[in-house]
Amino acid sequence: QVQLVESGGGLVQAGGSLRLSCAASGSIVSIGAMGWFRQAPGKQRELVATITRDVFTNYADSAKGRFTISRDNANNTVYLHMNSLKPEDTAVYYCYADIFTLPSGTRNDYWGQGTQVTVSS
Repeated sequence: QVQLVESGGGLVQAGGSLRLSCAASGSIVSIGAMGWFRQAPGKQRELVATITRDVFTNYADSAKGRFTISRDNANNTVYLHMNSLKPEDTAVYYCYADIFTLPSGTRNDYWGQGTQVTVSS
């Protein structure tokens, strides 16, 4: 069993900052890419940022220059530092990880339960 547990969401005023964390645990052999998606009410889930094990990053245009993704491979954790937050960043944020597990010997995408981020104007 693998679990991804997110933390760090909340209510913040426009222009403020938040840091999201997501820790993976369980029968993990290795983790490849990790990342963050978000889903606003009435909208589809969209990519925010991804990071490979070798720390190559990719950002949605809406996140470039304001958000920073990072990871701690030793602790199987991915972070999303969000600055200059806007009301349109309001959404449920989900982390994901591409994980190789035992005893299955397979690689699958796993998702966190989501954490609410609300930005007030």
